[in-house]
Amino acid sequence: MMIAWVIGGNGLLGSALRLALLKTETTLYQQIERFHWDNESELTLKMESEVKAFAAAVNLKGSWEIYWAAGVGTMGSTEEKLALETRILSKLLDFIQAEPRLVSIKGNLAFASSAGAIYAGATNDIITENTPVAPTTAYAHEKLKQERLISDFAMSHISITVLIARISTLYGMGQAKGKQQGLLVEIARRILRNQPIQIYVPFDTIRDYITANDAAALISNALRGLKNKSGVFIKIIASEQPTTIAEIISIFKRITRRNPRIITSANKLSNLYSRRIQFRSIEVPIDEKIVKTSLLIGIAQVVAAERISFELNRG
Repeated sequence: MMIAWVIGGNGLLGSALRLALLKTETTLYQQIERFHWDNESELTLKMESEVKAFAAAVNLKGSWEIYWAAGVGTMGSTEEKLALETRILSKLLDFIQAEPRLVSIKGNLAFASSAGAIYAGATNDIITENTPVAPTTAYAHEKLKQERLISDFAMSHISITVLIARISTLYGMGQAKGKQQGLLVEIARRILRNQPIQIYVPFDTIRDYITANDAAALISNALRGLKNKSGVFIKIIASEQPTTIAEIISIFKRITRRNPRIITSANKLSNLYSRRIQFRSIEVPIDEKIVKTSLLIGIAQVVAAERISFELNRG
């Protein structure tokens, strides 16, 4: 029996991972308490308690999976907040190592990382897993530090396989409002409210947007495909359909039949993002039956969800 625990299961990616896993013969571990990132000592205690409870739920005749989709850091986060994520991840690995049941049977770990940040300074026309990393921000450097932590852990435990999922620009319905991220959702919200939209990068900036549901399906499928292998594997999770900011605005015009009120300006984050990023994954094959959502359909879904939310809040 397979049992899986999604850490960060209430977030955009975490929620999608839980839905993807429910479609398979997987038992989802139900976390006892929600993690709060504003109190490190309390968070550490809760993490230790949850690892013990998860270990107790693992069937010795089965196997286990842990998906790390947690954290509160973004490209604009302080070094202090970013370092907190790394310390908590390190604690998680220590707690897993302390549980004989988890290190004695087959286990898989999937870690959600950031392709956009890690390859931000890359000059390749198309970025693959063979492209040298080129971090340009504290966020990217911290993500690489976290990747090294989990890689070192896997190399010390041959029963555990690690998938590092370097995800392109993630979007989807229900994206958090409090973070400095989520351009597509922010555009939808402002169009529906007839508010101006601030764009901080040139219109020819290329991005690769992937829905949370598509990313979750790719990550879980890739991890399952490694079930008979040991070690650390890196995979870029992307739609592999690059698009410009200008094309995105055009799609919104088509769907909403409105002309967005665009304000172009620069802020402290403007120069942190690469102008042209195109991804192609060549590692860790996935099921060819997985169909990725087109940007047109994905944006239409976001607009529909935001319209419902807007009407409910207005009523």
